[in-house]
Amino acid sequence: MRLFFILITIIFSIFTSFSKQIVVGLNEDIKSIEQAVEIADFGDTIYVKAGVYNGGMYIENLRSNDDKYLYIIGENDSETIIQGSNTSIQFSSVRGIFIKNIVFEKQKRNILNFDDGGNYNNPSTRIIIENCTFRDIDATGNNDLLKLSGIDTFIVENCIFENGSKGGSGIDMVGCHNGRIEGNYFKNMGSNAIQAKGGTQYILIFRNYFENCGQRTLNLGGNTDLEYFRPQDAPFEAADIAVHSNIIIGSVAPIAFVGSIRVEVINNTIIKPENWVIRILQETVDEDRFYKCGQGVFSNNIIYLGSLKNAINIGPDTAPEEFLFNNNFWYNFENSNWAGPNTPTKDDNEIINLDPMFEDFDNYNFKLKSESSAIGYINGYAYPKYDFYNNIFSEPRSAGAIESSIVGVKNITTKNINIYPNPTNDFITISYDAKESTDIINVQIYDIFSNKVLESLLIDNLCKIDISHLPKGTYFIKINNYIEKFIKL
Repeated sequence: MRLFFILITIIFSIFTSFSKQIVVGLNEDIKSIEQAVEIADFGDTIYVKAGVYNGGMYIENLRSNDDKYLYIIGENDSETIIQGSNTSIQFSSVRGIFIKNIVFEKQKRNILNFDDGGNYNNPSTRIIIENCTFRDIDATGNNDLLKLSGIDTFIVENCIFENGSKGGSGIDMVGCHNGRIEGNYFKNMGSNAIQAKGGTQYILIFRNYFENCGQRTLNLGGNTDLEYFRPQDAPFEAADIAVHSNIIIGSVAPIAFVGSIRVEVINNTIIKPENWVIRILQETVDEDRFYKCGQGVFSNNIIYLGSLKNAINIGPDTAPEEFLFNNNFWYNFENSNWAGPNTPTKDDNEIINLDPMFEDFDNYNFKLKSESSAIGYINGYAYPKYDFYNNIFSEPRSAGAIESSIVGVKNITTKNINIYPNPTNDFITISYDAKESTDIINVQIYDIFSNKVLESLLIDNLCKIDISHLPKGTYFIKINNYIEKFIKL
């Protein structure tokens, strides 16, 4: 244990560019994150040792003046738990917070809360939440596992959300912008897994797994009191949201477009919805201010459904004629004579009532068998680039969240690759440890919204890439099927 602690200290010292580490522990002088924040500077790491800590912390006006983060990191390979109270931690008006490896559980209201302190013109920003668990909320009303109000530029990645409040969401966003929700696991939510409303815009919901997530797994819009919109004059509940490469199982309605515009749902696998596949609704009605729900896209999805009365529910005050349906693969496992869904506009390339032929449906393996008709029939899509397992979609691509016609690529694993330094300022160096290989390998760098910003070659197992011109922030290096995140300072 002593050796492990020394190694962790070394790792975090490198990771934070030799800034100081503050240790929090039940048997340490500093016994809470709230206490550690009082003596921390941005760039420091608050390292929280394993144990069960009391919730009820409040941290406000903690804003980095540059692009450094304050790292709050739970002990690796064991559970660091914040338990009970109304809320575990409420962060209000903050900038530059990175939380990793923390379990939040059994709170009576929102389990973890970030807000802008009521100042809609000065949002909380640059928030990263990674490898955390949110579970077992001790509430039944409209309370959320992760509440985000007025947050700009954020990532929620590789987290677990389990057992939400009957009336709440896994992640609830009100007036949030420029966010990426990727690689998370949601199970047994109340009303929603993810809700985006109150002027929320530019959100990517990518590669997540959803199971039994209540009334609307993805509530893409909603009904927000006017005083809570960010910005205050936003003419929509939600806009410019991309839902890509997700697996969704169950739910009354997996997809709900609600007072939203320019929302696209592409290359997802949707399994056994209860009442509808899609709802198109308008719950915030004011023709002088708000767009009608419209301009949506529903393409390249596999929908495996039983005999629903209607696959699509269309409410009043909406613009269903503006929706694009394209290349969807619909299969009714209960009715071999099913004529297809009641889409409001025609899908010229849909496939109706062929079994998609999953490899092992009973064990939730939704990869397609080689003889599936859902493989390789869709042309002309450049995005999403990656499927649920981070494999690159082929051209032509398959329907659903999992690409099953992947061209063979060179096998590169974590053990083979070194990417350093991380974080970095000017250059990133990549080395591939394979003495027998002199192959030329393509290296691509993407921003948090999957926009490719750089491309280079890994030649003779080494390349050094100049990134000095890139804006500060979080990026992803893609090398064949291997992907790693780095931070540009």
